[in-house]
Amino acid sequence: MITRVQKWGNSQGLRFPKHVLEAAGISVGDAVELTSDRDKIVIKKKRKPKFDLDELLSRMPADYEVREESSGKPVGKEEW
Repeated sequence: MITRVQKWGNSQGLRFPKHVLEAAGISVGDAVELTSDRDKIVIKKKRKPKFDLDELLSRMPADYEVREESSGKPVGKEEW
């Protein structure tokens, strides 16, 4: 498929057909990562991290208290 780089305001842009975005698993509003290598531009969907620390911390009970856990007696040359 051939397309052209077009001027949009002070920027340049490309339009992608719906079937191309669907095949890549990219939807409108998704974050993408752009890289270039000589005469190539690579566009990859930015994957969400498996865990979001802020979201996990928001689920922690407000009355949670940190406590020390014991893993048993030393079994070698550990120094505590």
